[in-house]
Amino acid sequence: MDRKEFTAIRRYLVKTQIQMAQLLGTSLKAIQSFEQGWRKVPVHIERQLLFIVAQKFSASKGKKQKCWTAQSCPKESRTNCPAWEFQLGLLCWFINGTVCHGEVQESWHRKMKTCRKCDVFNSMMPEFLVGSPF
Repeated sequence: MDRKEFTAIRRYLVKTQIQMAQLLGTSLKAIQSFEQGWRKVPVHIERQLLFIVAQKFSASKGKKQKCWTAQSCPKESRTNCPAWEFQLGLLCWFINGTVCHGEVQESWHRKMKTCRKCDVFNSMMPEFLVGSPF
């Protein structure tokens, strides 16, 4: 996640920098550093932000298709996937170690490159985040 996307999310959530710091459990200085590009947005902050945005955005939308249905996952892939195990087919992008396209998605950055191209992830996000490379 880059500084522009971070700032766009803060604005989408209608939060001041101070409110964002409180929401994310970090300092105002950290928020300012993320927005100025002085510091990279840590994975745990990115995950939390995307989760909050997904919950806000998808609350107003209709029923969505689970990842294993949307991706036509074979039974053997589903049974080895944490998203299937915990029945989190709309939050598959949030969970590490998921099986997508037959491969275990190990690192967060590699996983997000795949997820940001996925219809399931994009159905949970507002338009300005759809297809964003970070």
